[in-house]
Amino acid sequence: MSRRVLPLRRRPWDLALVAFFVVNLFFTTYVVSLEQVVIDDIYRFTPPIWPPEGLLALVHWWERTFDPLLIARPAWYRATIWLDVLAFGPFYAAAIWAYAKGREWIRIPSIIWGTMLFTNVFIILGDELRGIHATPSPAIVVGANAPWMIVPILVVARMWLQPHPFTEDA
Repeated sequence: MSRRVLPLRRRPWDLALVAFFVVNLFFTTYVVSLEQVVIDDIYRFTPPIWPPEGLLALVHWWERTFDPLLIARPAWYRATIWLDVLAFGPFYAAAIWAYAKGREWIRIPSIIWGTMLFTNVFIILGDELRGIHATPSPAIVVGANAPWMIVPILVVARMWLQPHPFTEDA
């Protein structure tokens, strides 16, 4: 039996995911996370070519105000950030296209992404809430990170339970 891709306008959840992936690709991964691998010390650094200084100021404000773990940058944390830059970034680029076009080959990569991202954020929040780099504002940090806990669970559940998440019988 042949299958037909549902138009994106009939898949509002996928439209929301495409928007989520765009924000992650162009801001979270290649501004926020990239800043954390190209700058060792936010108090003494030469501005890199990318991210732009205005965005660096925003990220550094967040780090100083709410997120001491992001300033400390221990080795284990930097490893999670390298995963974001080297693995999640390319995933977001592929997922934007695949979700928009309804390409079902993205199912397994989505499951892998979702389990990895949930695991990373869970571990990071563990330190931010109870570790040596605990935030002074736990509700704000948990709230800010909640989408990166909830969306992966929803994506994994959907992709696991629906063998044809983007199509219908023709």
